[in-house]
Amino acid sequence: MSVPQVSLFAPDGFPLVEPGDDLAALIAATLAHNDLELQAGDVVVVAQKIVSKAENRYIHLNQVTVSPEAEQLARESDKDPRIAELILRESAGVMRVRKGAVIVRHRGGWVQAHAGIDQSNIASDVDDPRVLLLPEDPDASAATLRDGLKQHCGIEVGVLIADSAGRPWRNGITGFAIGAAGFATLDNRIGHRDLFDRPLQVTEIGIGDELAAAAGLLMGQADEARPVVVIRGVNLPPAPEPDSGARALLRPPHMDLFQ
Repeated sequence: MSVPQVSLFAPDGFPLVEPGDDLAALIAATLAHNDLELQAGDVVVVAQKIVSKAENRYIHLNQVTVSPEAEQLARESDKDPRIAELILRESAGVMRVRKGAVIVRHRGGWVQAHAGIDQSNIASDVDDPRVLLLPEDPDASAATLRDGLKQHCGIEVGVLIADSAGRPWRNGITGFAIGAAGFATLDNRIGHRDLFDRPLQVTEIGIGDELAAAAGLLMGQADEARPVVVIRGVNLPPAPEPDSGARALLRPPHMDLFQ
């Protein structure tokens, strides 16, 4: 009897990424170094950070001009005013502020602390500190990476760009999808039948976020140095035409009960 199963693996030895690097080539080389090959239907999950690094989304704080609005946000949140300025630039709106935390709706549509601006796991000069912003268009980045992997590996796979965030009413952060290509990130099961032949009324499965969270178990959050995870064995829903990427997971603001 065939038992459903899903496998995940994270190749070792992925190099530090620099601006302009070809991520598809680096992934292909790292897989080969680990004697691993991609298979049709795999999902390649990549950490947002290496995408941002390759796309040179660095900002040097000494070059940031701080607005009065950012000065006020910095006082309310106890943040560096330059960080506060970048948060405002990267956000469609500020939702909640307290000391040490600023919750915003990112320009990309998702809700996240500090607009995803990060200083961890990046090289930075004490006298000229820099931070890393999220990719400008994560869905486009995922599509480009998918095309590159097909060129280097000869296989069509799904690609997912994962970041991490907290959630209302729950402690701890978990992975979530900010970009995707090659499969439907939201599986609409409305109208399907349950075990007792009742039609499902509201069930939509966040496939993209479930994959991102699963990959996070191997990626880690600190010094693990495993920014790429391959997931195999998931029965992926096909991508719509045109591919809606991770945008399909975004809840419209007028339906968001937590904002």
